[in-house]
Amino acid sequence: MAVLTCSFFSETLRESTAMTVILPESATGQIGMNTRTTAQPPPVLYLLHGLSDDETIWTRRTSIERYVAPLGIAVVMPRAGRSFYTNEHHGQRYWDFISDELPHQVAHFFRVATDRNHTYVAGLSMGGYGAMKLALRHPNRYIAAASISGVLSMAPTPAVDNLAVEVPQVWGGQHPHGTDDDPITMLHRANPTDLPRLYQSCGTEDFLYQENLHFAHTATERGITVTTDLTGPGSHDWDYFDYSIQQVLTWMFPTTTEQP
Repeated sequence: MAVLTCSFFSETLRESTAMTVILPESATGQIGMNTRTTAQPPPVLYLLHGLSDDETIWTRRTSIERYVAPLGIAVVMPRAGRSFYTNEHHGQRYWDFISDELPHQVAHFFRVATDRNHTYVAGLSMGGYGAMKLALRHPNRYIAAASISGVLSMAPTPAVDNLAVEVPQVWGGQHPHGTDDDPITMLHRANPTDLPRLYQSCGTEDFLYQENLHFAHTATERGITVTTDLTGPGSHDWDYFDYSIQQVLTWMFPTTTEQP
């Protein structure tokens, strides 16, 4: 696999930013790696980071390069600051950047698939929120989306209230509950027949566990199918995130010989 750090200028953000990209590489002589490549542009997974991290975190905290090698997929990990993948009330237009500009830049820079059937999104914590937000708002762009320990409800709880306090620039001091930035509100507004495949996981010791249960129950009430992993132990840490991304990849890409 090739791992690239791509620094580029964003017209949306009006500043330079960066993404880490993993691309399939034909390297038959490389010992200990089984990398799958095809003649076609590879499927692409947009993999989003959490609140305190950046575009390098997945490669630093997990073996994501090794996990995706036999799948023959590209992985794009963008920088999103502490934005909650939202157009900040006092700050930058990160939602516009991630949802619109980034895919165009990726297609411009790299030879990867651009159609819905080969485009995936996943993330952890704040990134899990971002992944579900992309899937629920733009269901025509993704074939599957997964949240790991995501912020999947903005109902007023101590956990959500603390997060909102940490990012005052995002919602300008207003609580996002019931707005277009609330995953529960997005579920109510979504058409179940239009949505991509959805997956969520969260450990039972995670401080966001109740928010994840709320999302799962609401999806069931709305007739929206979500594959869930909400019964096993786990905290909001990299032991759990590393375990979960492997489960997500197995769910997204059930075999290495065909793609959905």
